[in-house]
Amino acid sequence: YNNLIKLTSNKSLYIGLENQDVFSDRLSLFLFHFAFFLKEFKHPNHEIVLQNVYDYNFKQLEHSIREIGYGDQTINKMMKKYLNLFHSILSEIHFWDTMPLEKKYLSLSKFLQNFNNIKSLVVYFDNFSLNLKKYDLNSYLKSVKE
Repeated sequence: YNNLIKLTSNKSLYIGLENQDVFSDRLSLFLFHFAFFLKEFKHPNHEIVLQNVYDYNFKQLEHSIREIGYGDQTINKMMKKYLNLFHSILSEIHFWDTMPLEKKYLSLSKFLQNFNNIKSLVVYFDNFSLNLKKYDLNSYLKSVKE
């Protein structure tokens, strides 16, 4: 979770943001990072670990929303919305590696309407996806286990 937050806080991702940086933009980028992570490591041998990572990330997201000061009813509605958004993102990037460049632009544009730098974000997520492939799941979870 902390590694994904760190990646999401990369200021270069927000260059060309139409409006002031808001929680929903940061959340969308976080969900994209997380979706690529799950997509890359989806394997029957990793089901339990990835389910635990999934549960933990959304539990942390819920805690973050609570810290902002929202009430229980609002949090439940927001979490449902964010879970649906996340699963839409997962579906959209499922074939990312074989997707033509124009389709990648359209895919990111659906979720990141406030961003003017979609082309650079496509390059960023292409590179992020390639970097995920360089290591196994345990190397990404190593800091969590220690």
